[in-house]
Amino acid sequence: MPADPRGFLKFARKDPERRPITLRLGDWKEVYTKPDPAEGIIQAQRCMDCGIPFCHQGCPLGNLIPEWNELVGRDRWASASERLHATNNFPEFTGRLCPAPCETACVLALNRDAVTIEYVEKSISETAFTHGWVQPVVPKESTGRAVAIVGSGPSGLAAAQQLARSGHRVTVFERADRIGGLLRYGIPEFKMEKAVLDRRLAQLSQEGVEFRTSVTIGDDIDLESLAEDFDATVLALGSTRPRTIDVPGSDAADILPAMEFLPHANRALYEPEFAPPVTAAGRRVVILGGGDTGADCLGTVLRQGATAVSQLEIMPRPPDTRPDTAPWPTYPPLFRISSAHEEGGDRIFARETLRFECDTTGKVSGLVVATVTVGATGKLERVPGSEEFIAADLVLLAMGFVGPDLSMFPTEPPLTTTARGTLQVDSRFQTSIEGVFAAGDARRGQSLIVWAIAEGRSVAHHVDEYLMGSTDLPCPIAPDTAPLAIM
Repeated sequence: MPADPRGFLKFARKDPERRPITLRLGDWKEVYTKPDPAEGIIQAQRCMDCGIPFCHQGCPLGNLIPEWNELVGRDRWASASERLHATNNFPEFTGRLCPAPCETACVLALNRDAVTIEYVEKSISETAFTHGWVQPVVPKESTGRAVAIVGSGPSGLAAAQQLARSGHRVTVFERADRIGGLLRYGIPEFKMEKAVLDRRLAQLSQEGVEFRTSVTIGDDIDLESLAEDFDATVLALGSTRPRTIDVPGSDAADILPAMEFLPHANRALYEPEFAPPVTAAGRRVVILGGGDTGADCLGTVLRQGATAVSQLEIMPRPPDTRPDTAPWPTYPPLFRISSAHEEGGDRIFARETLRFECDTTGKVSGLVVATVTVGATGKLERVPGSEEFIAADLVLLAMGFVGPDLSMFPTEPPLTTTARGTLQVDSRFQTSIEGVFAAGDARRGQSLIVWAIAEGRSVAHHVDEYLMGSTDLPCPIAPDTAPLAIM
């Protein structure tokens, strides 16, 4: 029984508080204020402890959401932290970065506001760190087996922690100069301060995980060398190849993918002497893409001092309420306002880019777009006579990704890929090369952080079983049954 059986009737949903816009635009600190434990207790008591908790359907990690809601509702934070970490290696990441598909699957959302699951999750993780409950878990003995993990994003880090705790010697290779993958250089500081990442990395180091930075597979070391030094290899590369646009003028200067722009903005915060090659200061910016990466770009260019910003999305404006085509408990396409959208810029929907214009020096000066609409066949159709010009000195492409970069790997023996350009694996997450496994965006394509962690935990299960013949590690998902659609 929940801490308060009538909590969902007594208490209203209260979303986490955001700092004032004028303050947060003047710095790079996290947008949200620190969680209030007292409010967390109230919000947790709104959980109905459903007989069939559909929030599980929305969470690929299988988080024990009603259990830790009930514990928080009773002010038992340490026990709640134990239940939360039982299924999620990094709740402080998901509590900040996940779009919370669990909340749209909440039974309470059938006729009122869902439980603030993500807020409670973040509250638990921050309370646990504050009280020192998050401690290294060091295995009692070593298995004598060694595992190489290529990539230090959430999938690679989750696999590393699971395997290290099982007694394997784990080495994580990262081509960047710092560990974290997109958590480090893709996610802006205002969404997650990197001190949050660093404190978790310190725990992994204390658990025996070795990190090697500035190592590029294919240049500094190859798969054959890894096979000689390690008993298994996990490719957790991420989906890093950006989707580009092929229209006249797209080769003009200052048109660049988001992930060539965001990492420099993050690096400038670590290294005050570093001068980003491209900034938005004093420039008119257009962002192509209306998703999370586009919002990350928006918040970043506003903080850099852009004079005008437009974010364009080719699809029509989503509805304000759940459409009939996405019934509960699925994750619906809704018009959502992120913190960056509150801060400035224009959101423009249903626009197709026809061409870019450039000045006499070859730099972009603007783009010509046309309005599109959904036709009778369900396809987008251009509205005649709707062309318009939008001035721009900088264009950022945030239209998603098309798979992992596999150019560094040899063609013999080949790593088999899918039609989507991702790594093909069998039911044990093993690639076409014996002893080489794959997980995360490299396997399933561009997806959510919660899926990345679930993949990391799952591949660790199969690697441990491959090395030892059996395993006690959990396996949240299986590649032969898990849907590949992005939630």
